[in-house]
Amino acid sequence: MFAGPHVAKAQSYPTRPVHLIVGFPAAVSRLGARLTAQWLSERLGQQVIVENRPGAATNIATEAVVRAPADGYTLLFSMVSNAINATLYDALNFNFIRDTARSEA
Repeated sequence: MFAGPHVAKAQSYPTRPVHLIVGFPAAVSRLGARLTAQWLSERLGQQVIVENRPGAATNIATEAVVRAPADGYTLLFSMVSNAINATLYDALNFNFIRDTARSEA
């Protein structure tokens, strides 16, 4: 029996649809989010789904993204309100900078 080296291959990204979470109702962020989703979809070769999760000054959407697996399939359409909320609210269930900025070592 031939014993050769095993080659590990990384999966290409993305292999399934990507979700772009928006913290505003569809009417408010429709144009920017849809254009971003279309641009991403064309470049990634995969469907990008815009999902609106309005409420709590974008904190609901932000927490949904923070709690999602860190696999790159759930993205946040962040706006200035996310930075403002980080300074206004003391008891958020997440730290916006720490939990949304992931670095690859």
